Amino acid sequence: MSEPLSRFPVVGTHSLEEAQDAVTRVYLQHDLSAPADQVDMRLNAVTDRNFTLGYLTYGAQTELVMPPTEDCYHVNLTTAGSTDADRSDGARTRTLARVSGAVLNPRQRNTVRWTPDAEQLILKIPRASLESHLGDLVGRSVAEVLDFDFGLDLTAPAGQSLLNSVEFLARELDRPGGLAEMPLAREQLEAFVMTQLLHAGRHQFSDALAAPAKALEHGRLAPVVAYLEEHADQALTPQQLARVGCMSVRTLHAAFQQQYGESPMSYLRRVRLDRVRAELVHADPSTVRVTDVAMRWGFFHQSRFAQQYRDRFGELPSATLRH
Repeated sequence: MSEPLSRFPVVGTHSLEEAQDAVTRVYLQHDLSAPADQVDMRLNAVTDRNFTLGYLTYGAQTELVMPPTEDCYHVNLTTAGSTDADRSDGARTRTLARVSGAVLNPRQRNTVRWTPDAEQLILKIPRASLESHLGDLVGRSVAEVLDFDFGLDLTAPAGQSLLNSVEFLARELDRPGGLAEMPLAREQLEAFVMTQLLHAGRHQFSDALAAPAKALEHGRLAPVVAYLEEHADQALTPQQLARVGCMSVRTLHAAFQQQYGESPMSYLRRVRLDRVRAELVHADPSTVRVTDVAMRWGFFHQSRFAQQYRDRFGELPSATLRH
C-alpha cells in the first residue's frame, strides 16, 4: 500500500539536517533532534489556496521544538504510532493512531515527541483562511486567534468526519483524474475540511457554531437566488452566496432547506442541469458535444453528470442532443 500523497514527494532522507530543512520549508521553523542524529524520514506534501496537506513520518524517536508561528494553525492527525506534546502554557496532550490528534496554537511554543512508528497527516492552515471561513459560518467577522483545546478527539463523530475527509482529500489528490485536476471541487472539499475542524475542535466560538441558525424573513433569499441563477456558469460557493445575502453559511443552508427542501448547492445543480438541457435541445448534434456543454456549466465528472441528468430528465444527455 502506497503512502498518502505519494504523487507529491518532498523528501526521503536519513539525514537529520535534510529532514529539518524540508519540514521548515513546508511547515514551520523548528529544532529537530533524534538519537544518534539518525532518521528514516519521508515527507509528501501539497499546498493549495486554503491550506497545506502533508504526510510525515520520521521512522525514529524524534523531538520537535517549534516556536509560535503567529500566522498559521497546525493540525496533527496521527494515523500510526503516537506522539506526546506540550506547549508553553503548560498544556499537555497525547495523540494515538486514529484516536486523537492535536491542534498547535499559533501563539504558543509547542514541543512534540514522536515514537519511531508514528505517522501523521498534517494540515497547515493560515489564520486568514480559517478565521475567514469561521466568519462565514457564524455570520460575523473573526479577527482573533482561535484558542483550540490542545487535544483533538478523533473518535467523536465530528473528529471521525474530519479524519475521513482529510484522508479522502489525500486519496483524491493521489488519484489520476481526481481532485488535483478539479480546482472547484478541490476548493469545496478543502472548505468542508475546515468546517469539520471547527466542529471537531473545542474553541471560544464552538457554542456559536452549535447554536441553531437564525430564521430568515420571507423574501430574504430572493437576491441570493437571483445571483445564483445569473451566475450559474461561474464557480460559486456557499460562502460566496452567503455574502450576497448578508447572512451566515448556516443560515443560508437552513433557509434553502426550509424554502426549497434542499441545500443551495443542490439548487444550483438543478439550475445548471436545466441550462444544459436547454442548450442540448436546441443544439446541432453534428457540431456540439455533450462534454463541452456539461463542462461549461460546471460538470467535470462526466459519468456522475450523466447519472444526475438521467435522474432529473429520464434520459441521457446524448439522447436529448439527438432529438
